[in-house]
Amino acid sequence: MRVLIVLTSHDQLGNTGRKTGFWLEELAAPYYVFKDSGADITLASPKGGQPPLDPKSNEPGFQTDHTRRFEADPVANTQLAQTSRLDSVSQEDFDTVFYPGGHGPLWDIAEDRDSIKLIESFLAADKPVALVCHAPGALRHVKTPDGRPLVEGKRVTGFTNSEEEGVGLTDVVPFLVEDELRAKGGKFERGEDWVAFIVTDGLLTTGQNPASSSAAAKTLLEKVAK
Repeated sequence: MRVLIVLTSHDQLGNTGRKTGFWLEELAAPYYVFKDSGADITLASPKGGQPPLDPKSNEPGFQTDHTRRFEADPVANTQLAQTSRLDSVSQEDFDTVFYPGGHGPLWDIAEDRDSIKLIESFLAADKPVALVCHAPGALRHVKTPDGRPLVEGKRVTGFTNSEEEGVGLTDVVPFLVEDELRAKGGKFERGEDWVAFIVTDGLLTTGQNPASSSAAAKTLLEKVAK
């Protein structure tokens, strides 16, 4: 099985002067779900090379067994330092694609034409797609073959308004994931704040928050196996 993981290249948290990027648990947990199943993993980002890590995601309170394993894994860290440019990858070379979150994707991946086309091409090829936390915001411009918003009428989830409020960034982010998915016609569902919750609708799987990363990755494997 060949899995593509798409990470952000954006490291500025709006106008706050603080850094952002991808959330480590949302990469590390799926990475090992895929790796331990024997999958061949490729990492990509809009700019290629080393993507920015949200420094907050590596603070002691947010570290997990997955993040510690990743930090100590030289192969994983070499892969991370050498991500492929997003415009150089093609769905033909993969069985599925996974998008970790962190706040970074709201600025770059959500507007990235290569990402939009990539997601559309995976779905057109009947291949499953999963996105967690803020990454479902990358669906905002993705369309169906007839030009409708992809999420229209679909069950979806993502980082909730109350979770964004909880981290104090409601007025910093370019858009709120929950509001945007609802505005595009998505049937937004949610669990409790910070508790694992995923939704699957056809080929599309979305996870609400970092705690949902493993479950989303495992669901993706099940879909590929079918």
